[in-house]
Amino acid sequence: MSTLPALHAANWVKSSYSDGNGGACVEFARNVPGVIPVRDSKDPQGPALAFSADAWAAFVGAVRAGEFPGV
Repeated sequence: MSTLPALHAANWVKSSYSDGNGGACVEFARNVPGVIPVRDSKDPQGPALAFSADAWAAFVGAVRAGEFPGV
């Protein structure tokens, strides 16, 4: 089992796909070596999910391609 790097120095960015009215806000960080952490911006001290760069790129590509209708 691998250990995730500390996220205290992560530079969080709100997704451009997040709702601008304060809801459905997803943040991610690009500056954490080896992973892309993702969290709920309304709970910044809560848990974060960590994805490999390849998995994150596949997800973002699917979102941009409209593979998640109604979301």
